[in-house]
Amino acid sequence: MRVLFFNNPINGHFLPLLPLARALRKRGHSVAFVSAAGMAAAVEAEGFELIAAGPTAGVVIDELARRTGTNILVSRTPELVGEFFAGVRVDLAVDEALAGSRAWRPDLVVSEHLDFVGPLVAAMIELPSAVVAIDPALEPESLAALAVAARSRYLSRGLAAPDHVPSGRWLLDLCPPSLQRGGALPPLDHIALRPEPHQAPDGTPRAARVPGTGRPRVLVSLSTAPGAPSALGPVLRSLSALDVDLVAATGGRPAEEFGLEPGRVELFSFLPAAELLDGVTAVVHHGGSGTTFGTAARGLPAVVVPGTEGQERQAKRVEAAGAGLALPIGEQEPSAVAAALARLLTEPAFTVAAQRLSDEIAAMPSASEVAERLTAYVSESGAVASQR
Repeated sequence: MRVLFFNNPINGHFLPLLPLARALRKRGHSVAFVSAAGMAAAVEAEGFELIAAGPTAGVVIDELARRTGTNILVSRTPELVGEFFAGVRVDLAVDEALAGSRAWRPDLVVSEHLDFVGPLVAAMIELPSAVVAIDPALEPESLAALAVAARSRYLSRGLAAPDHVPSGRWLLDLCPPSLQRGGALPPLDHIALRPEPHQAPDGTPRAARVPGTGRPRVLVSLSTAPGAPSALGPVLRSLSALDVDLVAATGGRPAEEFGLEPGRVELFSFLPAAELLDGVTAVVHHGGSGTTFGTAARGLPAVVVPGTEGQERQAKRVEAAGAGLALPIGEQEPSAVAAALARLLTEPAFTVAAQRLSDEIAAMPSASEVAERLTAYVSESGAVASQR
């Protein structure tokens, strides 16, 4: 079987797809990705083919600002989110994606839930499609705005617009039930898919690590996205007053930018989450789904310091599950982060609740199980035969 994955050209939208893509390849299926050319290094490092289609996220941001007069990095309204993902990016990518897909001849399209190019291509060439929900279910107002933007793109190509978004036949849901929004999932065939912390490709040497001192090791993983305000330095300096060992990913920022005592913190420009989480007692993170789910999968309590409203909603779900503490936007002084971490390390109930989340995730079907189930469904439907 030939399976074509689609994702926004953003690492956080690509990495959650890898366990399923790897599992499909391991079962003997051909796998490729469709995304911007800027994703080539990440995709090809995994041994997958990239079909380049569409621009980088930065170009989409600029075009959206040209059309609307508003920068989505400054004002993130549902309407702008809808037009970014389901409007402008589709306009700029779909023709290249369609041509590349026709040439590659897939049997199945798999898209992350904020990619709207893949489902449209699947509709145009009449392929079965699945969507991977890499986040908890989106808010109703965001779903409505995405549906409006998507609708005009389908109608302009003579296609029936989907009744709901995300669209497709199967919803592969990475969100553990305890962190999910109630009543917000689309009416697709639901298949739970166990989330995993990102791991390097098989055979990649592990990074050399500083030996532990016996003190609790705490991972600090805050947003290092270009243009995002950096709270990492002040937070690390505040946490270094506690009796803990610290490890942090810098996103390529120079170590001297953080104003830390030499050797006080183990710093990495980038390291796969699975390695960053090794030997960790607790995590301080920004509430992105990849880090949230990976932390939960390891049974680790967290202090969540969100930077967006969506991350704040996710932070509150972690807190409601008893697996951590959420610091609302506007209440995130470094001293508050340190106080929350101190509480996590001294109150065992947080670790107990985090372990319950880990057990819940462990009970979800693995990527290998989902790969087997999904390809069986496609084969049984006769979809593969109809494409050959």
